Amino acid sequence: MSILVTGGNGFIGSHTCVELAEAGYDFIIMDNCSNSDEKNIEVIQKIIGKNFKFYNADMRDFNGVDGIFKENTIDSVIHFAGLKAVGESVEKPLEYYENNVSGTINVLKAMNKNSCKNIIFSSSATVYGLNNKVPFEETMPLSAINPYGQSKIMIEKILTDLCKADLEWSAVILRYFNPIGAHESGLLGENPKGIPNNLIPYINHVALGDLPYLNIFGNDYDTPDGTGVRDYIHVVDLAKGHIKAMDYGFKHKGAEVFNLGSGKGTSVFEIVKAYEKASGKKIKYKIIGRRAGDVGMCYADIRKAEKVLDWHAKYDIEKMCRDSWNFIKKQHGN
Repeated sequence: MSILVTGGNGFIGSHTCVELAEAGYDFIIMDNCSNSDEKNIEVIQKIIGKNFKFYNADMRDFNGVDGIFKENTIDSVIHFAGLKAVGESVEKPLEYYENNVSGTINVLKAMNKNSCKNIIFSSSATVYGLNNKVPFEETMPLSAINPYGQSKIMIEKILTDLCKADLEWSAVILRYFNPIGAHESGLLGENPKGIPNNLIPYINHVALGDLPYLNIFGNDYDTPDGTGVRDYIHVVDLAKGHIKAMDYGFKHKGAEVFNLGSGKGTSVFEIVKAYEKASGKKIKYKIIGRRAGDVGMCYADIRKAEKVLDWHAKYDIEKMCRDSWNFIKKQHGN
């Protein structure tokens, strides 16, 4: 059984490929490497101990995507490919809609054309917007205040409509929260190009001395310590969730949505403290104003995934921070 992993060279995609191999699946990676290093391919091969096919291709190129399906027998697609920076999406909305929505339509058209009708889609907690109360449940109304979140809502709708129109289709939509951590080998982790947008990569660079301090966006939220509270999940737990979701998708038709998170919230200050403990480094920070559109608290209700998928988040915040530090330390020879 062969799985096409779009965006498989990225942070979550690469860890999912490792878990696919451990579960006995063959996989193919398609990635344009716009926000990842092609060296990751060699790292994945080293961890799993075997080679696999890799296509440096862009999902906006229909003929390129279609060609991958024609050259291979693909049973399912795990679809990670997409632009993902919230702030950048506000500045470049057309780029985000073209890439995320039009690119996904190309993938779905190629799947349809080649009789592959099983997909696991990488959605996001951003689809819950500003007005829902925590914990977020899958049945809540969706809204988004930025093009990135809107693109995820659009794709969820496309998948739902596709499954209604063609009863042979199966689409498992995974809304995940804040993945952090790294593979325990220290060989694979999150190391984005340029100045990082996410909290842990930013803290990594402060710990290494590459950046002078961490910007904390607001300490006046209605939370226990005033800083934003988020649901952090170890990337390996998240990757294992994709395997469970894919197994479910092979047995069930139609569209189904699951939250993947830890089910509890952790504040920015708590993350900083856990990271300091894991790394032995003092993390300097500066409190600045809130970011537009940020909510005070965001965490998942994960009961559906636990019950239906038999999936459970295993690792705690300290493990996530230890693995992140182990990875970045190895990358920089510390």
